[in-house]
Amino acid sequence: MHIKEMVSLLTEAALGGNVREFSLGGIIASIGVIVSDYLGGWDNAMKILVLLMVIDYFSGMLGAFKNKCLNSEVMFWGGVRKGIVFFVIALAAACDQLIGGQAPVFRTLALYFYAGREGLSVIENLGVLGVPMPAALTQFLEQLRQRGESNR
Repeated sequence: MHIKEMVSLLTEAALGGNVREFSLGGIIASIGVIVSDYLGGWDNAMKILVLLMVIDYFSGMLGAFKNKCLNSEVMFWGGVRKGIVFFVIALAAACDQLIGGQAPVFRTLALYFYAGREGLSVIENLGVLGVPMPAALTQFLEQLRQRGESNR
């Protein structure tokens, strides 16, 4: 057995894949860490925003499909808009670092604002699909959006 084969076999046994898969996983993990750092971390507010964005995108797509008005250009620009939201959050996190405060004030406001907007959009999409939403959740999302907006 050649050394190259032995290293590959050992790596596959230890890591559950070949060297190429391991390298790709490392690259993806590194990119995730860098992006998370620029966004100010991966906390509950960020998780909720990402979850709401995914639900909004797919519920909007389902609503458009139901109404027979599915448009790839609208979907594309909706995805671009969601991507730009992350640039705004990165800018807010950078502003927090610039002022040197202990709490991420601008990032938190941006996250609340966009989570509220995405949540309200999900509620609209679910209405198109005929899915009722609890009133308390609707009120909470509106308050979240207003909290982020009131300090702009």
